[in-house]
Amino acid sequence: MRPEKTILITLALITLGSGCATTSRSERQITDSSAAKPSTPPDSVTELSKEYAEQREEAPASQLDENPIQLVGISYDDPPPAPAENEESITPLSTLEQIALDHNPKLVRLYHEYQAAVSRSHHVDKLPDPKIGANVFGNPIETASGSQQANLGISQTIPWLERLSAEQQQACFEAFAIRSEYRAERLRVLSGVRVGWYRLYVLDRQIESTITNQELLQSLIDVANARISTGQASQGDVLLGTLELSQLEERLLTYRKQKQSVAAEINRLLARPAETPIEVPDRIEVKTTPLSSQEIHQVALSHQPEIEAARVRTQATRWGIEVARLKRRPDVMFSANYLITDDNRPPSGIVNVGEDPWSVGVQVSVPLWREKYDSIRNEAGWKHQAAQRSVQEISDRYDALILDLVTEAQRAAETAQLYESTILPQARQTLAADQTSYSNGAVEFDRVIRDYRSVLMLELEYQKAIGDLATANARLEAAAGRLLKTE
Repeated sequence: MRPEKTILITLALITLGSGCATTSRSERQITDSSAAKPSTPPDSVTELSKEYAEQREEAPASQLDENPIQLVGISYDDPPPAPAENEESITPLSTLEQIALDHNPKLVRLYHEYQAAVSRSHHVDKLPDPKIGANVFGNPIETASGSQQANLGISQTIPWLERLSAEQQQACFEAFAIRSEYRAERLRVLSGVRVGWYRLYVLDRQIESTITNQELLQSLIDVANARISTGQASQGDVLLGTLELSQLEERLLTYRKQKQSVAAEINRLLARPAETPIEVPDRIEVKTTPLSSQEIHQVALSHQPEIEAARVRTQATRWGIEVARLKRRPDVMFSANYLITDDNRPPSGIVNVGEDPWSVGVQVSVPLWREKYDSIRNEAGWKHQAAQRSVQEISDRYDALILDLVTEAQRAAETAQLYESTILPQARQTLAADQTSYSNGAVEFDRVIRDYRSVLMLELEYQKAIGDLATANARLEAAAGRLLKTE
């Protein structure tokens, strides 16, 4: 083999090998949550990466999300399996939550976006593909050494390697941000399922209370009819009771309609038909958390995925500034050319007849346009400033939200306790006493109706307070990003 051909083949192998040399490094960087650093980054980028790595090491894992990305055994197209015939009709809340995590379309979409971002970080720092070309001369170029009939060439563009490393870091942080967005959406889906489930519980209890009061009212109407037959009551008592009975029926229709709407919303989160029935238990246990709003907010700062996503996007935009700065560095292109020459000429003492000439070249891009690169740098800087402000905005929003939810939970807990211990027992005693007095003719029927209406409204408000407390607790845990201590 001729020496020039050996040189050409060697250059081609070096070029192809350089494109694959960083594969293992790239794969190691994306699996490591701490920020790997380019060869010679500025001190500010290095410190920022170290700070992010320390934050991730110090933050304990969320009890709600120990492995947020790995979804095992998911079939996105098949519906969830139907329960066995001997299984209870009441589906536990934990089962509904798992169905939502496995089948919710938005969670599936974010998971796919995360995988796409991870895949991008595996190739963004690779060298461009080498180019191989050939030119065949229609009319050979006549030279003293022979006719040059074709030209073979190979070239490889090598961007500034430090810029490729910075682009990979930016891609890694963007993938981490999408992962945090997935975890935040996961919490929102779980919160939506829990809140809907608690609302179904309240509606079922309100329907049950209304039906019980219908039976009580019907018994009062029967007593009124018996007193009319003895001349101790008027027909107006029966009409008043019948009117109240009609209003109860209207209330029942409203509750059942609301129950259908809430069940449809839960089924939407579970990615199953809207008319799928959902049964809830007759009683739930609701506890309050002893943590203050400031303590819960501190938990959220460490565990809330939406805040983490904003922080990671700030890291990504900081690497974007580094990429913009390095765009001013030139790109280098190496090339090699080989010309094929025939040897159909008599030997000459002046030139080597039939010898194939070859050449090696280098080209460098010249970044002349200063305004262009200043604009690229300014764009990256403004994006970084916006990302920094988003962290503070999201933190303040969760601070206000947590305070509102803690206040609502305390209000609901105190209201439920007051109804259960004082107001409801007294109202029921008053109704029972007036009901007995009405049977003896000591009180009027409209007073019994007022007592009955008061008991009904208090029972409904008591159930609503229980639901408000459970709902506030569910939303508090979603805002904090983890389970909270209760008492």
